[in-house]
Amino acid sequence: MGQRWLSRCVHFIGWRPDSTSHQEKLLSAVGATLSLLLVYWITHLGFAGEGALWVTGSMGASAVLVFAMPHGTLSQPWPVVGGQVISAAFGVACMLYLPAGPWVAAFAVGGSIMLMMYARCLHPPGGATAMIVVLSGPEIQQAGFSFVLYPILLDALVIVGAAILFNSLFDWRRYPLALARTEPGKLTGIAPEDFHHALREMNSYVDIQFDDLLKLVELANAHAKSKRVAEEDLKVGGFYSNGMPGKNWSVREVVQIVARRPGRPGRVRYKTIKGMGEGGTGITRLSEFVRWARYPVEPDDTGWHRLHDGDTSKRS
Repeated sequence: MGQRWLSRCVHFIGWRPDSTSHQEKLLSAVGATLSLLLVYWITHLGFAGEGALWVTGSMGASAVLVFAMPHGTLSQPWPVVGGQVISAAFGVACMLYLPAGPWVAAFAVGGSIMLMMYARCLHPPGGATAMIVVLSGPEIQQAGFSFVLYPILLDALVIVGAAILFNSLFDWRRYPLALARTEPGKLTGIAPEDFHHALREMNSYVDIQFDDLLKLVELANAHAKSKRVAEEDLKVGGFYSNGMPGKNWSVREVVQIVARRPGRPGRVRYKTIKGMGEGGTGITRLSEFVRWARYPVEPDDTGWHRLHDGDTSKRS
């Protein structure tokens, strides 16, 4: 009970398993560090003290996205440069033309979000830049719209340029993502238009490039087809899933296996344990059950999970 409660809590707060390697984490940290050293130096050429620190803080957030998520939609060159510049310009306009008040900073952030979304350059650190302009000291306020060109535009270009050079050193880290674009492969039963429709139906911002989404599904399909259940793999008392999405998903338990006999196909008696048809029983041909079953599964406190080769050998 305690483990299930803990699992639900970490899922609720957004904690997810991490699939990145130690090397990838190290490269992200090194790339961000080197780029920010350059940004810090460039910014201090024209802004001293507190003004430079404000700007560097916003660019630090951009460096996190560009180097830790180089293939993310929010990390691409146009979101970085466009998002920072548009937000900075809107923040300056709010500072110059709106009466002073605690609401101006909030309005600057909200307005910059809307402008970035319409300009297709949503970049979260841009909101920080808009707020920095409104809340900053006299040095940045005196710079006015020139602050947009220097240091904001220049710093954003430095981060993008550093990301292009740094990520080009590693085959699997391509930036911008267009350098890694590949032609979509064949997706059985799913066309690219289906993904476009699904994204429109979601009506929510998804931080993944369309080509990456297609590639992700290709790899998932390849993995799903790499090892399917064979007739000799079936075991009485074993649980098997059809691996279907949504309401079509189900888990069956093998109750009895009737071997093949001359002139008669083998049969499987089963009970549906979870999902579509839950509680029902049935009997079908051995070949039909194998065609239905994509992989063996096992329950735990968090639900049902797929068993791999090592897991199935342990159970047997």
